[in-house]
Amino acid sequence: MTNELIVFITLASSTGFIHTIAGPDHYLPFIVMGRARKWSMVKTMWITFLCGLGHVGSSIVIGLVALSLGLATAKVEIIEGYRGSLAAWMFILFGLVYTIWGIYRAIKNKPHKHAHMHKDGTVHKKNITPWILFTIFLFGPCEALVFQFILPFKEGGVGIGELVLIISVFSIVTIITMLVAVFLGLYSFNIKKFGKLERYMHAIAGAMILLSGVAIEFLGL
Repeated sequence: MTNELIVFITLASSTGFIHTIAGPDHYLPFIVMGRARKWSMVKTMWITFLCGLGHVGSSIVIGLVALSLGLATAKVEIIEGYRGSLAAWMFILFGLVYTIWGIYRAIKNKPHKHAHMHKDGTVHKKNITPWILFTIFLFGPCEALVFQFILPFKEGGVGIGELVLIISVFSIVTIITMLVAVFLGLYSFNIKKFGKLERYMHAIAGAMILLSGVAIEFLGL
């Protein structure tokens, strides 16, 4: 392993960690939704993993396609900019709707159920929230991966094998950081008692997601 490759791997791992921790949208939605919807730790972690996979996976595809087509960095920036704005507004819309529903639910103090019954009488509850989160993260760009590691590949310096290694390191560190942050956050939430605020937990979760979207779109987090 060359010194240059070691530098790239170190940069990939540190960037993956920092960009994840610095972006609350990478973990906050899972913490608040897991707490509000009373998901088990295993379920929350699994949803986080899949969303993280979609987050880095979609950017890898975009970056490699741009690389293979020889697209200029400026064009890719425009594409990723649109993706980032779209993901932010999806967070805002989802957070706003969920906040309103949470307030309504708290006022009415009614349990929330989306259920359908099969012909044999079996009832299953529908829960589309994980799919909404996955869709948002699928659209959410991972600019650091695309612009720091994939696109510079065309300038030389590393081979295809090294590029795969760098991408893998970045992706693994990003997803692991998401999982650890969600685990610690959800664990802290679960050991706290919220008393009368418990009935507003859905509204609080929606507001936190709404603020995450606002921070992404208007503060550049």
